[in-house]
Amino acid sequence: MDGYEGLTAWIELAWGKFNSSDGGRQDLCLDEVSDILETGRLAQRDVERAVERLVAVALSSKSSEVQESALHAICTASTHYQLPYRVVEPLASRADSFEPSLIGYALGVLGCTHDQAALPTVERFLHHPHSEVRQGAADAVAELHWHRASAQDKTA
Repeated sequence: MDGYEGLTAWIELAWGKFNSSDGGRQDLCLDEVSDILETGRLAQRDVERAVERLVAVALSSKSSEVQESALHAICTASTHYQLPYRVVEPLASRADSFEPSLIGYALGVLGCTHDQAALPTVERFLHHPHSEVRQGAADAVAELHWHRASAQDKTA
């Protein structure tokens, strides 16, 4: 088994443990997925598949610990890979469903897509009652605007 096959086997093992867990340690299984994503060595298709699964978990879990671990893993992926907006778009459409302490994760991921389609969602949170959410929204808006300006400079 080469290094890449080892990584993909490790990620499938983590998902297997997540699926067979009684719920008490699912967050730790997702931390393993995050560790694998942090290597930056997965192929884009494998990253997107993992992130799609993580998004589904974040949106469906009733446990805030599991939601946080899933969102953290998605953030990890977004710092090591360019995630297409279509993969994380469900976070945009349901960001309001998260506790305020978790919304920042979703906003950070949306900003890292560099896709202007995320801007309306992110801007909605600029007036959120919690200051940490407003700051996360401001950071994501700045990232999206910076990327748009940078892209325009390259085409000019």
